[in-house]
Amino acid sequence: MDMDIPGEKRLAAAVVMDDEGRVLLVRRSATETFLPRVWGVPCGKLEPGEDARDGALRELKEETGLLGEIVRKVGESSFVSDYRGRETKNWQENFLVRPLSRRVTLPCPDQTHAWLYPSELTGVDIDAYNLDIVRQALVTA
Repeated sequence: MDMDIPGEKRLAAAVVMDDEGRVLLVRRSATETFLPRVWGVPCGKLEPGEDARDGALRELKEETGLLGEIVRKVGESSFVSDYRGRETKNWQENFLVRPLSRRVTLPCPDQTHAWLYPSELTGVDIDAYNLDIVRQALVTA
């Protein structure tokens, strides 16, 4: 795997689990071009040279306002996305995160969030990719 191929993106995801074993999911805004209104874990692109752990915590703060600490890396995922007619390979590192703050603030007014027990996850419109990321974290929790 050559990580320097042009058109590759590096991402990091934060599976936030509270002391009660509930996982934080956020519903994406309807204005998002990628997976609008779908529920998932906080996740995003890494800055050039950024460590994946730092990126996961930065994305968590940007997307939810929460501070967190990495418990452990739980796995990796990859997917291909289409950007302006060009296929891009996306590599994502997934982390289990313990929240250090409580108040969730979302960037868009039409977004919402929920703290769900593992048994409740399939009750929302979550895609298989995000569900797999959460399951990676639950296996190691």
